[in-house]
Amino acid sequence: MIDEKELLSMKLVHYFVTKEDYNPVIIKGITDEVWLENKDNSYSIIRIVTKHIHNKEQFDYDILKTKHISKQIKRKTLDFSMNVLSIYIDNDYNGELNEDKKFINISVCDDDDFKENEYIKKSFKNSINDYKYEKDGFDLIAQLTTDIGQKNIKENEKREKIMQTKKPIVTYILLALNIIIFALMYILGDGSYSSDTLIKFGANYVELTKSGEFYRLITCAFLHIGALHLILNMYSLYVIGTQIEYFYGKIKYIFIYLFSTIMGSLFTVALAANNTLAAGASGAIFGLLGAMLYFGYHYRGYIGNAILYQILPVVFLNLYIGFTMPNIDNAAHIGGLIGGYLMSMALGFDNESKSSKINGMIISLILTAFMVYLGFIR
Repeated sequence: MIDEKELLSMKLVHYFVTKEDYNPVIIKGITDEVWLENKDNSYSIIRIVTKHIHNKEQFDYDILKTKHISKQIKRKTLDFSMNVLSIYIDNDYNGELNEDKKFINISVCDDDDFKENEYIKKSFKNSINDYKYEKDGFDLIAQLTTDIGQKNIKENEKREKIMQTKKPIVTYILLALNIIIFALMYILGDGSYSSDTLIKFGANYVELTKSGEFYRLITCAFLHIGALHLILNMYSLYVIGTQIEYFYGKIKYIFIYLFSTIMGSLFTVALAANNTLAAGASGAIFGLLGAMLYFGYHYRGYIGNAILYQILPVVFLNLYIGFTMPNIDNAAHIGGLIGGYLMSMALGFDNESKSSKINGMIISLILTAFMVYLGFIR
């Protein structure tokens, strides 16, 4: 005999995983319920509850536990706008289910009950067409199991493709360009400490940049003041750049690097004095940190707590150093960090929704226009 409640639970899991791109969330110590996540949906978390709910006291306890677990997930995933939809499929409690907008609770008895629910129809507009099962019995169970397995295989293949080691050619080229230009500053000029040489080679001298020498917004990122400045930035570029090139691919990496460079330079032009002379790849490197943050957020289920315990501390530490030590262009660091994150959002990954990429593009254009206005028009 096939338990109808268990079969309904399997159908719901199958629908959300294969049709709505939700992924399982592993929570230790939780039984009789399935947690699924999709941050691009109006409900970040779908919770399918199979245990029997007898009365209001048991329901209230279940809601309290759900909120506690949700807070833990928020802290780990940095998804502070998380909405949770709990679907109860074995519920004897007939009282009020919904408490607030963040935690929606519905009771579902069968397929028709699910498809006709107002919250389901509103948030999953294709549910009536997609939630259809022609087979029954053990044939249906076999189909559900096979489909979910194939979906998991495809997801793993996508992740492995992103994570697979590739030769970081673009990073090597960037390293070579920075080192060659540093040497040329001594061969053709008076060295990297000379203001005249720095300006000649394209440093971001704000007064000249504002006067129309816009190429300085990019060329400044290939100049360094002193060997120590060069070594520190090149080491950071090698460590972070190779990772970003692995994750995003060469073309996207170039766009992220250049946009971060430009955004960092625009922040300098907009916020610094006219006699400011800025040079260095640190704005672009902060942009790569921004790209790492976006990657860590998007693949947080795959890399665990790395975003919280490894990436964010590096960002905050470098910003702290920039604010506390003299002669550091922290405006470029902040601009590069924001630029890298936004360009990563705009370029996105293959399995991301188009709306997320469009939002990244729009925000990037608005920020660029605003910084151009502050730096060159106001």
